[in-house]
Amino acid sequence: EQASNLLDRFLAIEQRLSALEQGQVVEAKPVPTSPGEAIPKPPRQTTVTPDASPIQQRLEQELIDKKFSEFRFVRVPADYYDQPLEWRMERLHAASIHHLCKSMIMENTRAHPSVDGWSNPLNSKYYVVIVQYTARLHAEKLKTFIHRLSQGQVGKQYYNMRLAPEDVSDELSGYSHNAVTPLGIKTPLPIILSHRIAELQPSFFFLGAGEVDLKVGMPSEEFIQQYKPFVADCTY
Repeated sequence: EQASNLLDRFLAIEQRLSALEQGQVVEAKPVPTSPGEAIPKPPRQTTVTPDASPIQQRLEQELIDKKFSEFRFVRVPADYYDQPLEWRMERLHAASIHHLCKSMIMENTRAHPSVDGWSNPLNSKYYVVIVQYTARLHAEKLKTFIHRLSQGQVGKQYYNMRLAPEDVSDELSGYSHNAVTPLGIKTPLPIILSHRIAELQPSFFFLGAGEVDLKVGMPSEEFIQQYKPFVADCTY
């Protein structure tokens, strides 16, 4: 199998070199790689994928408009969530299992009566929280971080961060369970990103992408620059 992968890569490179020697315009395509091996960085995408789903096209356009230098959508099998993280990593060609991340909508179930939904990012009733699959959300750390965001304007007794009910999450995000993403989200909720994701090397990490079987990867530093999340220590 390894020999077959090497042969495929060699033939792809040889084909492109031959075309270039003949003066042909070559469409840049990723060279075939072994499972789990990083895919070479493609040219910056400037148009949406013609045969992609409407949701993928909408999210692609958003990333294009935000001038991301690179991003990659991957359609995964139906049994994706039944598989171990190592299998998922190989399917996405992620750098490690720590680069696999998820988004969830957290709700402050004890929000002070003065809190008006999500209008104040420093003291919102709801947040999109992004963590690694290899880490566990630490509710107390999250509570402390959000309390500090509000500069202690209300007491800590008015904070109790819990996963939002599925129907609330679906309504706020516009996406179903296992498809929640901050990209193209229905409601402009403030975002909290685990500091461990911000520190990943290489920085290219993966999230859900609006459909249960669709994932998207992008550089964390560009995500931070474009989506302006709060970066917090919020996991075990």
